[in-house]
Amino acid sequence: MTSNQIIVRNSGLVPYQPTFDEMRRFSVERDRETTDEIWVLEHEPVYTLGYSCKTRPRGITKIPILPTDRGGQITYHGPGQLVIYLLLDMKRRQQGVRHLVSSIESAIREVLETYGIYSELRENAPGVYVDGEKIASIGIRISRGCSYHGLSLNVDVDIEPFKLIDVCGFPGLKVTNLRRLGCTETKESIQARCIYSLCRNLNYETITEIREDQSLLSIAG
Repeated sequence: MTSNQIIVRNSGLVPYQPTFDEMRRFSVERDRETTDEIWVLEHEPVYTLGYSCKTRPRGITKIPILPTDRGGQITYHGPGQLVIYLLLDMKRRQQGVRHLVSSIESAIREVLETYGIYSELRENAPGVYVDGEKIASIGIRISRGCSYHGLSLNVDVDIEPFKLIDVCGFPGLKVTNLRRLGCTETKESIQARCIYSLCRNLNYETITEIREDQSLLSIAG
């Protein structure tokens, strides 16, 4: 299997824990011939904690709080947030985590620019920001030279749950979403742009998409 081939799986709205378990299983069981994959989905409401996170939501919440093995601190996932998991063989691709994070940030910024939204980065604070508010978060795990976890982009996700936490460990950090910024594109269009931009920035040339019905569709090559 060459390093420029990738499979994209679309899962729709799914719970966090079984997805996390499956992501780890995939990463443990893969070998040097396993094709890299991108998983595209939305999560049911959940707070997730990075492995070094010490904080919890303030006040009372009915939203589940789950530990993970990714880097970073606490964040929220929910409907209306595009989540993209990157299950890549970094050793085979001869790329490090800094290159991966930089490629993700560049891809998201390119997508935002197509909607006329200017974004910026912050030193020592991975992710993408618009007018000081976070619109995309990044959390990666590297194990045995392979990556999993990935990024989240706020499309029309509810902002209220973020107010109970120090987003990504930064007190007072606010979040925004594309709808608040005037973007009226469909979720499907935004998702397609993100996948195309990510694959281009990561130098994948052959992309095979697997939809929820498991039918295969070559979308590039």
